[in-house]
Amino acid sequence: MQDDSLSGLVRNRRQVRLETFVRLRWLAITGQSVAVVGAQFGLGLSLPFGWCFLVIAASSWLNLALRIRFPASYRLSDESAALLLAFDILQLAALLFLTGGLQNPFSLLFLAPVLISATALPPERTLSLGLLAVGLSTILALVHRPLPWFADGRIELPFLYVSGVWTAILLGTAFTGVYAWRVAEETRQLSQALAATELVLAREQHLSQLDGLAAAAAHELGTPLGTIMVITKELVRQLGPNAPPGLAEDLNLLREQADRCRSILSKLTSLGSDEAGFLATVTFSHIVEELVAPQRSLGPSIDVSTAGEGPEPVCRRNPGVMFGLANILDNAADFAESRVVVRARWTSDSVSIEVRDDGPGFPNEVLLRAGEPYVTTRAPQSQREGDAAGAGLGLGLFIAKTLIERSGAQMSLSNAAGTGVSGAIVKVVWSRSAFERGASPATLPEMASRQPLTVPPVAPI
Repeated sequence: MQDDSLSGLVRNRRQVRLETFVRLRWLAITGQSVAVVGAQFGLGLSLPFGWCFLVIAASSWLNLALRIRFPASYRLSDESAALLLAFDILQLAALLFLTGGLQNPFSLLFLAPVLISATALPPERTLSLGLLAVGLSTILALVHRPLPWFADGRIELPFLYVSGVWTAILLGTAFTGVYAWRVAEETRQLSQALAATELVLAREQHLSQLDGLAAAAAHELGTPLGTIMVITKELVRQLGPNAPPGLAEDLNLLREQADRCRSILSKLTSLGSDEAGFLATVTFSHIVEELVAPQRSLGPSIDVSTAGEGPEPVCRRNPGVMFGLANILDNAADFAESRVVVRARWTSDSVSIEVRDDGPGFPNEVLLRAGEPYVTTRAPQSQREGDAAGAGLGLGLFIAKTLIERSGAQMSLSNAAGTGVSGAIVKVVWSRSAFERGASPATLPEMASRQPLTVPPVAPI
């Protein structure tokens, strides 16, 4: 279900509300009306006034029809939005035809619909609208009514100037379209990736809260279970040695099962207990072991090395950090040829964990864009061998980096260097104060004094 949610986030396009288009068109209608009225009556230019306002009225009628037909919150499909923007381009072209074509300085407004499309629609829709705008501007450069001038005069600008305006529209459409689409796409991807990160983090937090729910359930079930045990003991005492064999066996079985339930409830209670501290405050070596344990029986061999200077660091268990580190280790196990090495180190100032594998290493595009969303790496080992599973969404590394760096860590990616050496290296480093932030002060001396799970150093990959 989690993967389906992330896929939905990736597939989802940002559909624009109809209300946005309607308001923008009302703004354009107002500007066009003011320009026509000002030119006709303010400057005394001889315009085809009636035809101009008929073209403007067409936009007004379309706006009124859309407002009556659809609610303000209605979201347009890509096709509908592209058609509305195409209408705006055609309407502007009709006005320019009546008022001088590309000799009219307002001809640069051809860029506006293309810019809006670039921020809200897929690239192919923007390309179609850009070609429409350029095509109509080409026609207007050759066919148009004369540019009105003072005292019933007319002006014809040199064709070289008109060609320059046409070139400006062409280049402006291409540049602003690509630039706006790129900026909007990065913003959209970042927004979707952050939403996916929040989804994953919320899921991990819910899992970490199960210990509290278990403790509450144990507390609620403790009273009826105690009553069952008391009644069972009383029945056994009243029946004594003369009880029927079958009934005595049933009572003994009921008593054993009640004792078992009490033991289970005791364990559940300890999960939510701060004094137990297993899920709340843990040592660094236990964090490493918890990460490595699920991978030991799968895929390549996992070599662990933990060592440090001074007392072992203790931290508050962070579900987001655990998810991020597990994601890194999963990737290393997927892409390794035969071996993964996990190095855990600490000093009085810092705590670090390094995961390296002996696979092909990170592609250059991943190293250059480390931490950006939707950077898809190579296919995992199972897919390279012909597995039909779909490729990832390119969010794993982004989510891991985001969750880990929220805890105050710095994550770096690199490839192993040396002759005949290959593999990816991911290193996460905390300052010791940031790593131990939130750990229960009462448990720090006790847990730090325990013997760490130290593993002898392993040979380098």
